[in-house]
Amino acid sequence: MVQLPRMRTLDACFNAIKEMDPNSAVSKYYIRQLALSGQISCKMCGSKRLINLDALIDFLSSSE
Repeated sequence: MVQLPRMRTLDACFNAIKEMDPNSAVSKYYIRQLALSGQISCKMCGSKRLINLDALIDFLSSSE
């Protein structure tokens, strides 16, 4: 069975990170730059950019 990625807007990704860690220093600007640079996967849906929340969490969790 195929598992769908959790695609979220920038605001929803930011809120999810803040919910997991209220003291996180990750900003909306940083998430946006990761998406625009291709470091995390995202797709355009009309005028909205949907970001893969799981990819964002994996990126932030990596030790690099």
